[in-house]
Amino acid sequence: MRAAPTILHLDMDAFYASVEQASKPSLRGKAVIVGGLGPRGVVATASYEARRFGVHSAMPMAQARRLCPNGACLVPRFSLYREVSDVVMALLRELSPLVEPLSLDEAFVDLEAGGVAFDSRGAREAGERLRADIRAATSLSGSVGLAGSKMLAKVASEEAKPAGLLLIEPGTERELLAPMSVRTLPGVGPATGEHLRRAGITTVGELAEAGEDELVRMIGRSHGVGLYRMALGLDDRPVVAERDAKSVSVEDTFDVDLHDRVRIRTEVQRLADRCVRRLRESGHSGRTIVLKVRRFDFSTLTRSETLRGPTDDPGVVREAAARLLEGVDTTGGVRLLGVGVTGLADYTQEDLFAQAAATLAAQGAGGPGDAPPDDGAEGADGVGGPPESGGAAQEAPTAGSPGPASEHGPPGEAEAAAERRWTPGNDVRHAVHGPGWVQGSGVGRVTVRFERPGSAPGRVRTFRVDDPELEAADPLPLVGEGEEEPGTA
Repeated sequence: MRAAPTILHLDMDAFYASVEQASKPSLRGKAVIVGGLGPRGVVATASYEARRFGVHSAMPMAQARRLCPNGACLVPRFSLYREVSDVVMALLRELSPLVEPLSLDEAFVDLEAGGVAFDSRGAREAGERLRADIRAATSLSGSVGLAGSKMLAKVASEEAKPAGLLLIEPGTERELLAPMSVRTLPGVGPATGEHLRRAGITTVGELAEAGEDELVRMIGRSHGVGLYRMALGLDDRPVVAERDAKSVSVEDTFDVDLHDRVRIRTEVQRLADRCVRRLRESGHSGRTIVLKVRRFDFSTLTRSETLRGPTDDPGVVREAAARLLEGVDTTGGVRLLGVGVTGLADYTQEDLFAQAAATLAAQGAGGPGDAPPDDGAEGADGVGGPPESGGAAQEAPTAGSPGPASEHGPPGEAEAAAERRWTPGNDVRHAVHGPGWVQGSGVGRVTVRFERPGSAPGRVRTFRVDDPELEAADPLPLVGEGEEEPGTA
């Protein structure tokens, strides 16, 4: 515990939803729900307007729609969220070299280490300045907690939400914590909270009064001692500048169970490519490839393969994931697939054995007609291009190209796949009307609202899903985009 509240905790307010409201002027002040839009989708974040209806993160999207039928339900745009997060984290690092990110929208900062605050007054000024800088750079709001420990700083930022700042003066910790629920403390989840409730302990004050010996008897020594210290407001954990990532993974839940083995293989290849892109963006390579399969009966299987050295080669990851899939029975259907890489490193070691095997196979092929199929290319299964295409056919479908589903499904599935390309919330650009975003699609039409960050709410127009003048686009910056383009609605 420090004698001054110089540990800062920043938590951006309803981050994903706030980014969507900032980039889509027509959604300002409206209920926004971000998450998976299919029947099995889950809410990632809800705006404060949607939370008034009872919507919260981790809730099934179907339930959120029932609670908030007029809410705007959008798919996440993680590339934009990461860009905004990078801006925020850069502002934190201007305050101190000791910044401990917890997620895209949350971090601890040691203000003393940066020499910007040594007492309550300096800490408050730094916190207010940070909030103003974040607002100027991103147009978003964040809540700031300041205290003498990490635990209390996090409690303070939660109490300050939304868009506030709370400083806990040293010496007032127990008084502040006493009336709070035991669930406020880190490590007290639903199970521990219910166990304590049955023992008559519901507040932090009651937890402190119970005493260390009683808590050890109830929930064990390691957890009981730690919980008692937290109830007293004691926390000596330092701010750690680097939190090494342990894994990188991506996964998709499907609206309808997949039964077609070729389609399942195609999805695994696509997920492998996405995983490698994320791996490279983080500046890492990895040694262990992990495949996750959740079957029709909700049973979840994981299979892994450890390579001879770390890699960020998409071909190597695709081949490993395909091998792992061969050992999984998908007969009854698959509802979720995931590909991950663990054992991360900041360098790569080429898989010389794999390269040698590929060279030998090519030399022994005898000609193009006899070339063996590449495990990592869908050309071997009649999907996409030939093996030498390097797996490009497995990329997620774009606005101008049909996805794998359109090449295997019954008549009419191609049209359905085309409509699914225009997912609500995604960015588009029209040759005449400029940038906008998809409000919805169906029966061969897509509805687009043309507006940009900082503009007035824009006009809505409807087009055919195959309109050649409409294409998918990258998100626009939230701040500093500049003047409106000619012809923009």
